[in-house]
Parts: sequence; structure tokens; C-alpha cells
Amino acid sequence: MDYLVLEAGLGGEFDATNVVTNNLSIITTIDIDHQEFLGNTIEKIATTKMRSCDNAFILSSQINSEVVEVKNKILKDKKEIFLKEYSLNDEAKLLPTYLQRNLQVALTVLEYLKVDYKNYKIPKLFGRFEYIQENIIVDVGHNPLAAKALYTELMKNNKKVILIYNSYKDKDYAEVLKILKPVIEEIQIIDCDDNRMVNKSDLEFVIDSLGLNIKKFDIMNISSQNYYLVFGSFLVVENFLKGYKNI
Repeated sequence: MDYLVLEAGLGGEFDATNVVTNNLSIITTIDIDHQEFLGNTIEKIATTKMRSCDNAFILSSQINSEVVEVKNKILKDKKEIFLKEYSLNDEAKLLPTYLQRNLQVALTVLEYLKVDYKNYKIPKLFGRFEYIQENIIVDVGHNPLAAKALYTELMKNNKKVILIYNSYKDKDYAEVLKILKPVIEEIQIIDCDDNRMVNKSDLEFVIDSLGLNIKKFDIMNISSQNYYLVFGSFLVVENFLKGYKNI
């Protein structure tokens, strides 16, 4: 049996992947993001995403009740494959909570497709709550949902971090920083040469309004005495790693 797996980058009925009729749709956790394409509310975003479902679907764990309400309306005539809870191996138990949830979705899919999953192994997941050093975590997330996941992990580990950060201007960076504020000691803004990035003065205004300390990032000031979270996008992590490899 051959399988074609497509990731919908933005998701929804207007995504390029929707030209292919799908046998199984995986609806991951839905929150506010890509509003310019999907809509400005959870209900609109969920509706746009679910309209791309052609046949069976799996609804992963959700944090917004509106998602279930939309599912009951939009997908009432589709076949729902219910998410299962599997006993995870020791390697999987070391994953952050949100990745463990993602694994539960993947195992549900494999069982539905009758693919042997009993001896699964965890692949290396670059840039997803990845420790590149004992005191440095990199994560390529960029939206409030990602910030909530990181906040949960940092609180679980009882850690405060120096946040090395920048953001695209179309992301809700104010909400991201508000979510992460309780676990931030200070924010170091890393330069990213891209016209999609937020104006530095706008970012500094938000940081200052939250009562957080701001510093300009300098890779030479990385200290083994502090914990660091590098977060904001693939571009932020990429720029950090370019400097990190040279020290």
C-alpha cells in the first residue's frame, strides 16, 4: 500500500494541497494564526480548515471549544476517527507535552491505516523545544499557540529564561510575549535582515509595556550561568545558530 502525506502549510479550503482529494484529514490544534488567509476568529479559522476535509478525519486535542462546535456542524456527515491514548515508550515520555500529544495523533493514524507502529522510534525533531546545549533551547514556533506550549514546558521545569527573540510583523508578538512573560528574565532582540520582520521600535514598545528588560543580542555574551530560549521563527533560530557555530 502506498500513501501520500501532504502538510497544509496554512490549512483550509484555500490551501494548495486541497486540490488533492484526501482520504483522511488530520485536524491539529487550532488557535489564532494566519488570520489574513483563514479568518479573524476561532470559528472562522476552524470552518476554513474543516471545509478541506473530504472523507474521514481525526480531531486532535483542542484548546478552544468553538473548534468542536464547528466540527459538529461542518463535519457531521464525515467519518470521525476518534483519537486514542497509547502507552508511550521511555524515549517518547521525554518529549515535551505537546509533542507527546502529536505522537498520540500519529499513532492513531497508523492504527487506522493498519500500519505496524508497535516498535516506533522517535525521529530527531529539529527546532522543536530542542536542547542544543544544556542551557539553550531553540524552538521555531512563532505564534501564541506555540508560546503556550513553551510556557507549559518551562513552568514544568521551573525555569526562567533569557528570551532571544524577534518576530514577523504579521504575527501576534504582543500576545506571544504576554504569554511567556512569567518565565522571562529578560529579552534580547536578535537582528534578522528581512523586511517581513516587525519594526524594532514597535517590538521594543510592546516589551517595555510588559515591564520586561530589553537588551540587544550578542552571541559573545552567552553564559553557562543562564538559561536561554531562542524563539520566534525558523529565521530567528537560523540566525542564532549561524553565530552559535562560530563561538
